[in-house]
Amino acid sequence: MQAQSTSIDFLPIIFQVIVALGFVVTTLVATHFLGPKRKTSDKLEVFEAGVKSVGNARQPFSIKYFVVAILFVLFDIEVIFMYPWAVNFRALRMDGMIEMFIFMGTLLLGFIYVIKKKVLDWN
Repeated sequence: MQAQSTSIDFLPIIFQVIVALGFVVTTLVATHFLGPKRKTSDKLEVFEAGVKSVGNARQPFSIKYFVVAILFVLFDIEVIFMYPWAVNFRALRMDGMIEMFIFMGTLLLGFIYVIKKKVLDWN
C-alpha cells in the first residue's frame, strides 16, 4: 500500500521557502537603504579576476590559472563519487570493487595525460 501525499504534507517545505525568500529580499532591501553610498572613482572602475583593465580587451593572456582551476574541479569530483561507494562498499561486493577500479583507472589515465602535456608546469 502506497502512502498518499496531501497538500498539508508540503506545508513545512513551502514555509521554509517563503522564510528563505523573505530573508533574502529583506537583506537586499535593508542593505540598499541602510548601507553607505560613497561612490568613488576606484569603486566605479571596472575590475575583474584580480587583473586591472588596461588597454585593449582583445589582447591575449595566459589561461594557466583557469586550466588548473578546471582540473582541480574535475579531479575533486572523484571524491564525490568515491564517498557513496565507500559507504556502500559491503553491499556492492566485487562488482562495486571492479567498477571503482575502472573509474580510478580512467582518472589515472586523465592525470597521466595532464602530466605528459605539462599542464601543471608554470614555467
